[in-house]
Amino acid sequence: MLLLSDSKQMDFVALSLIGGKVRLSADLGKGPSSVESSAAVSDGRWHTVSPCPDQRLQVQVSSVSIKGNHLDVERTLFLGGFPNGVNSRRIGVRPSEPSGFSGCIQSVSLNGATLDLSKPISQLDVTSCFTRDQRGSYFNGSGHAELMHDGYKVGADMSVSVEFRTSQSEGVFLGISSPKVDAVGLEMIDGQVVFNVNNGAGRVSVRSADRMLCDGQWHHLLARKTKHTLTLMVDGRKYSTPNPYPQSTSAETNNPVYLGGYPAGVKQNCLTVRTRFRGCLRNLQLTKPHLSNHLDLSTAHFLLGVTPNSCPAA
Repeated sequence: MLLLSDSKQMDFVALSLIGGKVRLSADLGKGPSSVESSAAVSDGRWHTVSPCPDQRLQVQVSSVSIKGNHLDVERTLFLGGFPNGVNSRRIGVRPSEPSGFSGCIQSVSLNGATLDLSKPISQLDVTSCFTRDQRGSYFNGSGHAELMHDGYKVGADMSVSVEFRTSQSEGVFLGISSPKVDAVGLEMIDGQVVFNVNNGAGRVSVRSADRMLCDGQWHHLLARKTKHTLTLMVDGRKYSTPNPYPQSTSAETNNPVYLGGYPAGVKQNCLTVRTRFRGCLRNLQLTKPHLSNHLDLSTAHFLLGVTPNSCPAA
């Protein structure tokens, strides 16, 4: 949640959330000390943390002595995480562990001075907090997410499953496209879901019908391609179409997965609209025979206009 340190983290003070409890750690140059709250605070409510002004660390009713007289740190305060390249071992975070804080922080003061959180020197994946939220990833309609930067191979058989909620009648769900023609695309057009596939011989599409899906409610979507058929299931309703090109059955891609939109200059052969998705997605999964990939947006290669772990409640 907070980190002040020198370049080598010989001196530091760090505030973390570990196992649902607040941990306050510090080193004044003569050995680290840490203390944890006695109770978990991961309950969705606001909590206040205030270290003691003397040479003790205190959280709620827990305290521990700390050696040293001065905290010699740089003038940079990190909130909610820290950039890649920061050595985090001394503050108790292993490189394999996620360092970003998923939640809300407000009313931060340093030595009695309130910090203006609206004017940071730099920020990454930080947005305003929702009054009420629910599980999911929020796309605000201005950006997109990029996953599997090294490339995803669609091949002959694959499926996409996702739950979505939106009030827009048009927008991009997902796109995976080669520079040539092979691609898959999932989008909303006129309030209905459209699944497009090109195995190299031409685009084939299947579309939901009879129902507007931009009603702000959660809907479950499953799009599946096999060698000879495209199938779309929305809230249990099934729509399908045969592949009219039996000689062409595999989409040869090895390209990133884009969600909610895609960058200017990037070609997407199986998306009709460019409108960026505004709404919430959750439980995203790409599945192939004997291989399933859960898409965790908090580990995305690139995020813009996306809150990966929170969605405003309806």
